[in-house]
Amino acid sequence: MNEEKNKQKIILVTGGAGFIGSHLIEELVKDKNNKVISLDNYFTGSTNNHIEGAEYIEGHTKDIKKYIKETPDIIYHLGEYSRVAKSIEEPDIVWDLNINGTFGVLEFWRETKCKLVYSGSSTKFSDSRKEGTEGRNLSPYTWMKSANTELVKNYGNWFELPYAITYFYNVYGPRELSGEYGTYIEILKQKYLNDEPFEVRLPGTQERNYTHIKDTISGLLLVGEQGKGDEYGIGAEENYTTLDVAELFDHKIKMLPERKTSRPSTKNIDIKKVKNLGWKQKYALKEYIKDIIKSKKNA
Repeated sequence: MNEEKNKQKIILVTGGAGFIGSHLIEELVKDKNNKVISLDNYFTGSTNNHIEGAEYIEGHTKDIKKYIKETPDIIYHLGEYSRVAKSIEEPDIVWDLNINGTFGVLEFWRETKCKLVYSGSSTKFSDSRKEGTEGRNLSPYTWMKSANTELVKNYGNWFELPYAITYFYNVYGPRELSGEYGTYIEILKQKYLNDEPFEVRLPGTQERNYTHIKDTISGLLLVGEQGKGDEYGIGAEENYTTLDVAELFDHKIKMLPERKTSRPSTKNIDIKKVKNLGWKQKYALKEYIKDIIKSKKNA
């Protein structure tokens, strides 16, 4: 029993130098029995996100067999392209990272027979504002992510492999990206700190469930330890429109034209399965924004 408890666990995190991956590694390395390896191509990852105690390898996930010579106990596959609107401009990059890259990971999984935790995209549960367009068909990114969740399930069934699929909901917090590959909360935060007007896409009524990174990681770890199968949504219970979020800052707002990838809301957010593992939301967006406002006033 003690021997099993003290056995080293090898954990591979793809995208480990990214926003979510770095926070996951930060928690994983706290257990000194874990050997944590990151494989990242640094498309959006950064060496600034490296966590002491982890091993970092730079490389494309399609070449995972070339870079990873050990057999992991578990793979957290987070290393994919992850922007909805931007993917319309560069479907070739999305295909390379999310189809070629993920196929490489799945083949590695098939050979090593470890557990795979895959981060699916919650956008597949939404509809676009264009009548009859499902969330999975909004953009190259959403279609490829949806296809990958199906492929993960099929690999699990075809080859009798252990897996769990999670879905994140608008994650925010420290190390979040701004700029062209940025996410909404960090983009607003940087504009607020730099006294630039906010830019909100019409109609502004698009609803989202914004989830703090620490809540996301606590759920992800539970899924890694106990999860089996699909449908592990990890999301805050309250939602806000994009305009509501901007107004929480009490800052100048400029409305921009609607994009064809716009979607009214993410329907049917389902967090029952992760709550059944013991997960609880601990952080709220309103408090996070209050802290941003307070820090600027005190600067």
